[in-house]
Amino acid sequence: RTLALGAGELLVTAGVVLLLFAVYAVFVTDVVTAQRQDELSEQLREEWESTPERGAITRVELGDAFAALRIPRLGEDYTRVVLEGTEEEQLSQGPGHYVDTAMPGEEGNVAFAGHRVGKGSPFLDLDAMQPGDPIVVETADSWFVYRVLPEDDPSGIPGMQIVRPTALEVISPTPNAAGAAPSGAYLTLTTCHPRYSARQRLVVHARLDGGALSKAQYPDGPDALYENR
Repeated sequence: RTLALGAGELLVTAGVVLLLFAVYAVFVTDVVTAQRQDELSEQLREEWESTPERGAITRVELGDAFAALRIPRLGEDYTRVVLEGTEEEQLSQGPGHYVDTAMPGEEGNVAFAGHRVGKGSPFLDLDAMQPGDPIVVETADSWFVYRVLPEDDPSGIPGMQIVRPTALEVISPTPNAAGAAPSGAYLTLTTCHPRYSARQRLVVHARLDGGALSKAQYPDGPDALYENR
């Protein structure tokens, strides 16, 4: 009986510890990352205002914030500052840009990773994306509008797919065509799948819709940000 009571107490204690860890991993880290995102946004806006005429982004230092990702499908006010790099040091602060993938607006594939649950949960509802949905990337002086590909796109690139974590071809210059030359300007988002698991990856592919839109001409953002409101 004593052993049984002791074992029961240990199990209850372990359960409480696991519950507290889960609360920390999801809710507390979301709050911490949200605060960090506010800091990064303020820093980035100040930097942009001090040097507004930058032209195309060609190189970014690891860990630097350089763009803002806006996805209306995930919320009218959905905005996340993007950092260079996809290590945990960057992803704990917000979405990260895969090093050596294209920059916004370039030919090739600009690819971003983000946590599904916890650390701000930037891609929690990524599975809600639909064909044609806009994904807008904001830089110092430009807006770039990408649209989620339809499942029957002539390119053969799916708008959404679930792959193994080792399927790095999804971020190739032409998605799913490792080693092939760029065949257009694409954007790819990746996150863990299903929720609370890193067993697979949920991937969304989009194509650039037109060219760069000047922030001087569209100070409040392109029309794509206000669709379906």
